[in-house]
Amino acid sequence: MISADRPLGCLFDLDGLLLDTEPLHAEAWTRAAAQFGAVLPPPLLLQLRGRNRFDNAATVIAQLGLTQTVEQLLAVQQPLARSLMARSQPMPGARELLVRCQRAGIPTAIATSSSRGAVSWKQSFHPWLEAVAVQVCGDDAEVANGKPAPDLFLVAARRLGIAAHDCWAFEDSPAGAVAARAAGCRVFVLPAPGLGAGNYPAGSELLAGLAAVPL
Repeated sequence: MISADRPLGCLFDLDGLLLDTEPLHAEAWTRAAAQFGAVLPPPLLLQLRGRNRFDNAATVIAQLGLTQTVEQLLAVQQPLARSLMARSQPMPGARELLVRCQRAGIPTAIATSSSRGAVSWKQSFHPWLEAVAVQVCGDDAEVANGKPAPDLFLVAARRLGIAAHDCWAFEDSPAGAVAARAAGCRVFVLPAPGLGAGNYPAGSELLAGLAAVPL
């Protein structure tokens, strides 16, 4: 059971947690791989969730045995992903959860592997995200390592002026949940399709939906 204790701050992932963009990213990776004659199996697509584009491109190249460089693969995948983002929708309950945090006086931050440019593009379709003033992105100068390293959550908590262990972190990907756990946050998971409790670090609290968060 989730306790009724209130956090001092809430840290949110973006893709798959606030925005339903993961199927769009998967489509972009699938189409990019196809241009090089490769097929991305579903288990590999799940591995890409929550990680930055450079790590993902390197993973795809290594696992599929592609001869292309990271830069060559991203030169195809990134424009595809950007073009698909206009179809993105909020995750159920996401906007309402941010409003509840605001009404409860709980500071919020976004901690996402996406680059600043990608976040700005997604936000152009979802201006309600501008209510979250602190947004730490994967290419932030203070983020040395992407998820599953804890850097993104540690930086986000620090910019809120709150210790990470006093924050609740919300994630959908195993990599993101590992990162939040390593940062010392209390971790709530909205499980990605096809994933269960065993895919996430011990102590993660699974949510049936964002409306289940007791704020």
